[in-house]
Amino acid sequence: MNIKTTTLLSPFRKIAQLLMGLFLFITGFTLFPKTTTAQNSLLWQISGKDLNRPSYLFGTIHLICPSDYLWTNAMKNSLEATDKLCLEMDMDDPNLMMTASAGLIDKTGKKLSSYFSTTEYAKLKKFMKDSMDMDIQYLEMMKPIALQTLMSTRGATLCEKPISYEEKMMETVKASKKEIVGLETAEEQLSVLETLPVDSVVREVMEMVNNKTSNRQEYAQMVKVYKQQDINALHKMITDSPELGDATAPLLDNRNKLWIGKMPEMMRKSSVFFAVGAGHLSGPNGVIALLRAQGYTVKPVQ
Repeated sequence: MNIKTTTLLSPFRKIAQLLMGLFLFITGFTLFPKTTTAQNSLLWQISGKDLNRPSYLFGTIHLICPSDYLWTNAMKNSLEATDKLCLEMDMDDPNLMMTASAGLIDKTGKKLSSYFSTTEYAKLKKFMKDSMDMDIQYLEMMKPIALQTLMSTRGATLCEKPISYEEKMMETVKASKKEIVGLETAEEQLSVLETLPVDSVVREVMEMVNNKTSNRQEYAQMVKVYKQQDINALHKMITDSPELGDATAPLLDNRNKLWIGKMPEMMRKSSVFFAVGAGHLSGPNGVIALLRAQGYTVKPVQ
């Protein structure tokens, strides 16, 4: 990866940009057989109840190789038909990057290297240089979760220049001068990260260092399932992961319920294209189920 590290702020900005997609990647990936269902779709139409016009719900994967990028005419047309793009966070907010970056700095004064043994840190330094073209010294002020975020996303992709669904959609709506909004703030996402035990994060970092090939294979499997638009399988990959443990509620369920408290009012005012991590769509506490429980009609757009 050609990630530039010419200034100390550069890696902070990179990690802040990755925050929005973190919760689909953070726990690692578990392989399992694909489940077939007629409901397979990344794109869902929301209508009924008190809505004058439909809104749409789309499941993203934050970074993907250009050759795997899936963007159908139905997805394109649905985005164009809406008035606003709503992401997990308002990536158009000029203050977002600084807020997220500041939240990832270890304010206890503890250096990143102190969380690892001398041998572990040497391996980590080599991994960052060889796999991501980054000198780890630029991350010394940051929390371990910031390092894991960067490694989980940038380090797992199999191409030199992966692309972001969020950035692609933002380019489209900006050209049309449409508004970009968010379902939660950087502070809210950062508060979720604080619930993850530091020792578990450190173990996961070293797991990625020691099993680079396996992690990339698992990432490739996740991309395959994503392209099949199997949101049930994607959700299962996250909830079945042993690394997730008891974090299902704060990482997925609680955030979904928070979003559902905001979405109805947004949809009543205008037609919205909601784009969130695909792992949030399915499951008993997924966004689709919660919207239906409120009386909305939510159906796949094939």
